[in-house]
Amino acid sequence: MADLQLGLIGDNISSSSAPRLHRLAGRQNGLDVRYDRLVPAELGKSFDEILADCRATGFRGINVTYPYKEVAARKVTIEDPQVRRIGAVNTIRFEDGAAFGFNTDYTGFIGGYRAVRGDKAPGVVGVAGAGGVGRAVTFGLLTLGASEIRLFDRDAEKAETLARALREAGTETRVAASASPAEMARDTTGLINCTQLGMVGYPGSAIPRDLMGGQEWAFDAVYTPIDTAFLLDAAAEGMQIISGYELFFFQGVHAWSIFSDLPLDEDRLRQDLASGAD
Repeated sequence: MADLQLGLIGDNISSSSAPRLHRLAGRQNGLDVRYDRLVPAELGKSFDEILADCRATGFRGINVTYPYKEVAARKVTIEDPQVRRIGAVNTIRFEDGAAFGFNTDYTGFIGGYRAVRGDKAPGVVGVAGAGGVGRAVTFGLLTLGASEIRLFDRDAEKAETLARALREAGTETRVAASASPAEMARDTTGLINCTQLGMVGYPGSAIPRDLMGGQEWAFDAVYTPIDTAFLLDAAAEGMQIISGYELFFFQGVHAWSIFSDLPLDEDRLRQDLASGAD
C-alpha cells in the first residue's frame, strides 16, 4: 500500500507529467506515492462521484484540471479569500472527512513569471481564455501589478464575468473584456493563452501570429507539448517566453506542500523530471 495516495481528475490527461512529479517528490522524502489518472468518461462516473470515491477510499488529495476547476470550487471548503474570489480550484486535500480547496495555478503562475522575468511588471496584458486557469492567471496578474488586463473568450459572458470579478478585487489594474482577439492583443506588453488550444489533442493557437508584434513577453498555460504553436510564433517575433512548464512545475511544488507538508529540493526535482527519472 502506498504511503500517500493522490490523483488527478480531468479530461485528456494521458500525457500529464503530474504523476511523475509527485512520485519524485515522494522519493525525496522516502515516501511511496501512488498517483492515479481519473478521467470521468473512462470511469463512467461524474466529477462528483469520483470526488466522493476519493474521499471515501483513503486519498490524501487530488489535483483537478480542465474542465473541472470551476466545478470543483463549488464542491469543497475554501478558506483562502483570494481562492474564493478566483472561483476555481485545482488542488483538493481531504482531512477528517472534509474536502478543502486550493489554487496552486494562481501561486504557480506567479512563481513561473518571477522565475523568468524577475521583478519586471507585466504591463498591459492580453489574455485568451476566461475559464478556470484563466481566472487563476489573471488574479496572478493583479498580484504582479499588471497595469491593464484585456480578456477574450469565445463565451463573451464568461469574459465579462471574470472582468467584473477582477475589478471587484479592488486594485488599480484596468480590466476590460474584448470583443475579438485582435482587440485584446493590440498595443499590449504581454500575451497569454489560457485556452486548451495547443494542447495535445487540441491543435491550433488562440492568438495568431499576425496579432503579434512589439510585445515583450508571452506565456502559455499549456505544457503538453512545451513548444506550442503560440509560443513558437511568439519566440519568432522576438518575445521573451514563459513556458507552461513553469506553471506546471510550480503548481506541482505548491500542491505537494499542501498534500504532504514536506520539503522539496526544487533544483533536484527539476533535474529528475528532465532526466526522465520516475
